[in-house]
Amino acid sequence: MSSRHHIDDFMRGRIIGKIEEGRKITDVAREFDIAHSVVSRLWKSFKTTGMCSRRHGGGRVRSTTHAEDRYIVPSAKRNRRTTAQQVANQFLAASGKQISRKTVARRLRGGGLYARRPVVCVPLTRQHRTARLQWCREHHNWTEQDWACVLFSDESRFSLSSDCRRQLIWRESGTAYRPENIQEKDRYPTCSIMVLAGIMINGRTRLHVVANGIMMGQRYIDEVLLPPVRLFRGAVGDKFVFMDDNATCHRTLAVQDCLDSEGIQRLVWPARSPDLNPIENVWDALGRQVAGRNYPPTNKNTLLRALTEEWDKLPQQLLDNVVQSMVRRVECCITHHGGHIPY
Repeated sequence: MSSRHHIDDFMRGRIIGKIEEGRKITDVAREFDIAHSVVSRLWKSFKTTGMCSRRHGGGRVRSTTHAEDRYIVPSAKRNRRTTAQQVANQFLAASGKQISRKTVARRLRGGGLYARRPVVCVPLTRQHRTARLQWCREHHNWTEQDWACVLFSDESRFSLSSDCRRQLIWRESGTAYRPENIQEKDRYPTCSIMVLAGIMINGRTRLHVVANGIMMGQRYIDEVLLPPVRLFRGAVGDKFVFMDDNATCHRTLAVQDCLDSEGIQRLVWPARSPDLNPIENVWDALGRQVAGRNYPPTNKNTLLRALTEEWDKLPQQLLDNVVQSMVRRVECCITHHGGHIPY
């Protein structure tokens, strides 16, 4: 036994008993494989106190009672964006007792609350939730084979600057997507690049960069829509379905006429539903890859080059996995009655 190991009371009694029998400290230390100094201190303590068990100290007195702890946790639950210091100030005003920020944090952890960044989701009205729920019920019977025929497209904006999101909330483990723990927010980053792309099982489009101007209907048809959609439509056949969101340029009469003339079936998409679109997870992976480069981009040109290179490097298995998750996404959205889902 090493001196670094814990010596319980039973072992202490055996050691003291050996020494009382007349054994030398050196021999006892060798027999139990314990440092000579440890056995010597144990013997001196026994001669002084007459006890071989370890004496436990009283410890530091708790700064709050259990009744006061029951005030701290509900206070943080009522306003989950309250900092530990603010809870301490509220406790001082209510009880007249001053406690530290660290004490509050320990009490909250003891109550099952942990400081985490809030999940950021787009705002949903009652009408949005109803429409999402109805759409998911209509597609609840779709299988993975059905979703494999869908080309999911979307645009995303990548910026050199990012939201540090330093404001934390207090929440229980596994409750990130509860309504009280979600921060609804629209993002409008500056110094950014808009890109468009599409994914499906065993394929992806090239990453199209909106270099200049505004993406209008005809430009969307000529630059983004027809070149890849025709290609995938020919490869998949009559079961091919094209998905795009409800952006203004996607819903013009010219775009719809173009799709009708090409015999391309369009998937109706509920508004405010980026969490249902699997390509959103691919955008997240792309952003992580760009941010994790040895030399992160410092201007728009290097950002553009990094996005293009990392898009081509994304493993196809990642794209296949997120598309195959559509069955679970639909079920999850129905379970949450059209609310935010953890995707």
